[in-house]
Amino acid sequence: MDVIALSIFSSRIEAVCDEMGAVLQRVAFSPNIKDRLDYSCAVFDVQGELCAQAAHIPVHLGSMAYAARDIVSKFNWQPGDMVVLNDPYLGGTHLPDITLIAPVFIQQQLTGFVANRAHHADIGASSPGSMPVSSKLSDEGVIIPPTHLLRNNQEDKEVMNNLLSVLQNPKQSHGDFSAQISANRRGIQRLEELITGMGVKQYQLALVSLNDYAARIAEDAMKTITPGVYDFTDVMDDDGQGNTDIKIKASITISDTSIEVDFAGSANQVTGNINCPLSVAAAAVYYVFRCLMPVNTPACAGSFRHISLSAAEGCLLNAQRPAAVAAGNVETSTRIVDVIIGALVKALPEKLPAASHGSMNNLAMGASENYDNDIKTDAWDYYETIGGGMGASYLYDGLSGVQTHMTNTLNTPVEVLEMNYPLRVNEYSLRKNSAGKGQHSGGEGLLRSYTFLQDTHITLLTERRRHKPWGINAGDGAPGENLINDKPRGSKFSQIVKAGDRLTIKTPGGGGYSKG
Repeated sequence: MDVIALSIFSSRIEAVCDEMGAVLQRVAFSPNIKDRLDYSCAVFDVQGELCAQAAHIPVHLGSMAYAARDIVSKFNWQPGDMVVLNDPYLGGTHLPDITLIAPVFIQQQLTGFVANRAHHADIGASSPGSMPVSSKLSDEGVIIPPTHLLRNNQEDKEVMNNLLSVLQNPKQSHGDFSAQISANRRGIQRLEELITGMGVKQYQLALVSLNDYAARIAEDAMKTITPGVYDFTDVMDDDGQGNTDIKIKASITISDTSIEVDFAGSANQVTGNINCPLSVAAAAVYYVFRCLMPVNTPACAGSFRHISLSAAEGCLLNAQRPAAVAAGNVETSTRIVDVIIGALVKALPEKLPAASHGSMNNLAMGASENYDNDIKTDAWDYYETIGGGMGASYLYDGLSGVQTHMTNTLNTPVEVLEMNYPLRVNEYSLRKNSAGKGQHSGGEGLLRSYTFLQDTHITLLTERRRHKPWGINAGDGAPGENLINDKPRGSKFSQIVKAGDRLTIKTPGGGGYSKG
């Protein structure tokens, strides 16, 4: 396949993922999916190797790319099947992220898979928003092993009803499941059209060419990194259960033909929920190296062919059941990025930035008698992440008030929040003087303040409240702050606030950059 034909093929298969995402956003019920765009879509081959992905959520897509092979091998797939899962130890990330996978058949021949993953704010956890300060997986909601949700294009009513029975707003949740089903159906339709037009054999040959091309680009990018061994260590603030300064260490071995990332020396899994499965660690590693590749690199398995990683079973980054993982997907994945960048800065000081704000600043909230007997109101659940300051680089100041690295969700508009939930947003602004100074300054964090109009159960899972985002030969970003009625709180906590109480979240700024 010549270069032009290969480029067209790459764009066409990526467009399948883009259209799946457009359907999912348009049909979804919840603000998390339709407004924040907390979802991802991808296409896989018959072995579960990544063929294409849209530019959605890095932590979703990298983990799917790492785990899909094991998932698709578990079933004798038939036309009209669709499998649902969220089990972090069987291909998921954390329980709110629910994945639907569907096979694509051409004349009764299995030719690939489409998949989407979307964040559900209500997955039956022990606190509203399904991001609790948990110490075991069962506290985080309903655990869905890979299970048939559809057979012969018909929804399994028993499976769906069992899922909905543990949720606070089953009508909204059913709408989001239906949106995910619709997105996969659109993906199947478009992929069938693409494969039928090319022919199955030519499609399969095109995938081989695409992966080989991506592998060559990745290998050329690796050659820009001086061979050697590069180490870096950083820490998590805490796990919400009394353990602090939890170490993440990476040793990266670069050769002309391979990259090996070893997390030996990282902390053992902890009581709190900052643990993560190895697939999430892989997503963070893949993300950093993907950023070092040219923008035209196809988003397929070939891009990561020369990258391997290892982490001891039972450590923070390769946790074992029943370790809690709700914050591992969001907070620990973000810190892994800092560690990988921190190591590679030693080899590529003019290509990599200082640490960004280093937290997704997760806020979950809601109310229900099922959670708190003293809250008497209609059930509701909401979850959002809040941006912060981006780290500065050799060429640029960091951006202010943005999501960075492992998530690129939108913010929830103030109007949407106030229209759907019993609260008011008092202030939403850039946090002045939070950026690290240097020849290039980091970005400023955000200040977001809420007043609650009724008693509400809130949960915060945040980081970089004790340890600043580091600069490169320059100033560190300011650490974040969480306050209730102007009184400081820790980085991870859950409590009931009363009507009239005020929550203020000040997110960290990005580190600065100066030439060494």
